[in-house]
Amino acid sequence: MEYIQPALGFIVLVSLALVFSSDIKAVKIKYITIAMLLQIGLALLFIKLPQSTWLFEKLSVVVLSLKEANDFGVQFVFGYLSDGAPNAPFAVTDPSKTFIFAFAGLSLVIFMSALSALLWHMGIMPAIVNALSLLFKKPLDVGGPVGLSATANVFLGQLEAPLLVRPYLGKMTRNELLITMTIGMSTIAGSVMVIFTSMLMPIYGPGLIGHFISASILSVPAGIMFANIMIPPEGKTEELEGEDKNKLYSSSADAISQGTQSGIEVFINVAGLLIVVLAFVYLINLVLGVFPAVNGQPLSLELILGYLFAPIAWCMGIPWEESITAGTLLGVKTAMNEFVAYIYLADVGTYPLSEKSRLIMLYGLCGFANFSSVAILLSGLGAIIPHRKDDLIAVSGKALWAAFLASCMTGYVISLI
Repeated sequence: MEYIQPALGFIVLVSLALVFSSDIKAVKIKYITIAMLLQIGLALLFIKLPQSTWLFEKLSVVVLSLKEANDFGVQFVFGYLSDGAPNAPFAVTDPSKTFIFAFAGLSLVIFMSALSALLWHMGIMPAIVNALSLLFKKPLDVGGPVGLSATANVFLGQLEAPLLVRPYLGKMTRNELLITMTIGMSTIAGSVMVIFTSMLMPIYGPGLIGHFISASILSVPAGIMFANIMIPPEGKTEELEGEDKNKLYSSSADAISQGTQSGIEVFINVAGLLIVVLAFVYLINLVLGVFPAVNGQPLSLELILGYLFAPIAWCMGIPWEESITAGTLLGVKTAMNEFVAYIYLADVGTYPLSEKSRLIMLYGLCGFANFSSVAILLSGLGAIIPHRKDDLIAVSGKALWAAFLASCMTGYVISLI
């Protein structure tokens, strides 16, 4: 089983993309092989190299400093609500109940969005993105605009990254539009990474931010691979010489202003979605509670999703006895969103996993592949290129599935090493 599971897991994950391919005969084994070797090589570099571990631990110190800076601003505006017990103007009998996610966790997205925009305008992020894009453009045979947009998704949001190549979006092939949407949903933005790091650091310890950065980078070749399987390339869009592809903001003040506005929108959208999604889950579970229990467990939405996604979790390298728990997390991420899935992952009492399985799921959940993201991408990209809306709608379902499989493949690669 030690050898059968990874072999069968890889075949199943790739086959789940092949069955939705528009032209199986045009799928090139060469680029599947290159994408997998690239993923494995990068995973070994990020996880096994001692220098990488040292770097990620230092980055974790930076993350904690950023959270402290954000807490200082939030405390000025919201007072003791920002950090609960330490500054409460009354006696606290149960400090564990004082954490308010909206103020102490989610508010970080506003500050990080503004900081990311400033770093982009200063040229720091573009330099990193342009260097990383060289890893994917030629080896995976993608055009310059697609390679740049795909790599930028490691740090920017799923709608911000395509703005870097706005002049090219209208001319992209359906394959390139699919890649753009797939990578947008198979990675997470830098601002969100910091929130998840602050949520999960007590479980995973120092260096956690490095795992999120690694997961987003590893999902880029996987996303391109699955997109190319579902719609094989039919040509590629190249960059124009001298094009200032990194220009997003007119000044530092404009970057901070636009970044703050984007962060506020994300804050409100995520807070609203969490309220609505969790309320619907509670309501659905109330209805399902009238049905008989399954294997001694009350019937619930999470349990149903767990059974549906358990085989895929097993293909990622999760032991079968833990696959229903892991499948639940995969199902929650897809049907709801990654925020809810990571909240569930942090609840080690309700969702117990071994150390290895927990690490695999940390990578497997790292992406925006859910139904609400499809709506966000369709509305956002549709506003930029309205004449391509039919093409965007046509590839959106494939993009969601390809992004989901890309994150699963990233988890699979982690299980191998």
